[in-house]
Amino acid sequence: MCLAVPGKLIETELIGDNRLGVVQFGGIKRSVFLDFVPEAQVGDFVLVHVGFAISRLDEEEARRTYELLEHIGMLETEDPAFAGESSVATAMGAIRADDAIH
Repeated sequence: MCLAVPGKLIETELIGDNRLGVVQFGGIKRSVFLDFVPEAQVGDFVLVHVGFAISRLDEEEARRTYELLEHIGMLETEDPAFAGESSVATAMGAIRADDAIH
């Protein structure tokens, strides 16, 4: 089974010919390639599969996807600050809280 996960693009940079970004998935941040979604901007939600953002989506669709992942038991966090929690509210709240910091 292949799984793509939504996350919020929080920063971008160009390295050589590749556009990379940092995407936040609840309490987790990962570097991803943005070459397949050249229109993606900081603040957008993107769908990420094996380290590549493959499409943009709106916040509502990201929320619904988090709910589905939680329902099937696949929404977890690695950040110790979120230990023992795996709720949509926690994941989306962490994304929104990061907005307040920047």
